[in-house]
Parts: sequence; C-alpha cells; structure tokens
Amino acid sequence: MERSTIWVGRAGVAVFLAAALVSAPAIGQQASGNSKNAESILGVFVYPKAKQDAATQASDSQSCYDSAQAKTGIDPTAPPPAAEPVARKRGGAVKGAAGGAARGAAIGAIFDEAGDGAAAGAVGGAMRGRRAQKKAHAAAEEQSAQQAKAAMDERMSTFKRAFSACMDARDYSVQ
Repeated sequence: MERSTIWVGRAGVAVFLAAALVSAPAIGQQASGNSKNAESILGVFVYPKAKQDAATQASDSQSCYDSAQAKTGIDPTAPPPAAEPVARKRGGAVKGAAGGAARGAAIGAIFDEAGDGAAAGAVGGAMRGRRAQKKAHAAAEEQSAQQAKAAMDERMSTFKRAFSACMDARDYSVQ
C-alpha cells in the first residue's frame, strides 16, 4: 500500500514539473513576448540616465543588442565552441616497463635474481608509466578546457563592451 502512495507522489511531482516546464518562458525570452531580454542574457544592469520609460529602454536595449551582434559577429546565446580534443599519446606503459625492468634487474643482481627483479620491475614500471600518462592526458584536457573558457569569456567581454557603448550613447548606465 505504501509503495503505491510513493509512486503516486512521484507521478504527481513529475506532472507538476512537466506543467511548470511547459508554462515557463524559454531562456532568453521575456514572459510578455518573444523578444530577447539583453540584460538577463548578458548579466548586466541597465539604468536610464534621462528618465526613459520601460518601453523605450526595452527598445533601445534590443536595438543595441542587435547592433553589438552585427558589429562583433558574436552570438551570446550560441553554445560555446567545444574544446580542442587532446591527442592521446601511447607508449607510457612500455617506457615505464623498460625503465622498471632496468631498475629491477639492477636490484635483483644484488641478490643473484636479476631475471626475477627485472620482471617485477617491469610490472611496476608499466603501472607507473601508464599512471603518469593518464595524469599528463588529464592535465592536457584541463588546460584545453581552460583555454576554451578563456576564449569564450573574451568573446563575451567584447560583446558586452559593444552593447555598453551603444547603450551609453543612448544615455543609459550599464554595469
């Protein structure tokens, strides 16, 4: 009996969420219309200096948004470009195994077991080499992602400067 109550509860939540998603305005749209809300897209605050009314401010904001987009060629609503794929290097385990075998053979020679020492060293070296290779690849991927984010931040900064210059020319303060 309790199971059906929980299921109905979950179904009720699912219906509620679906209804909320259908009735919510799309991102980048105002609830009252289909125009973009430039301030919310760019994350800026716009204040009129010459007591412009809300309709004039909305019109000016949209006009400056379109102008900044035309002048910079940047679409702030477009998804960011994907980070450059990092080429996977091969051979870390083999190189590590070779180094480990040499170290193991040297240690094994002390105990007259050079072959066993080399084998044990090769296994350990292969594991260390593979681990180091994975770590280097992860670092390269992280660096690539940071570079892509920095490029996107620079593009948004350029767009915001163009938008702000246009709004400033129309007697608005943009922060």
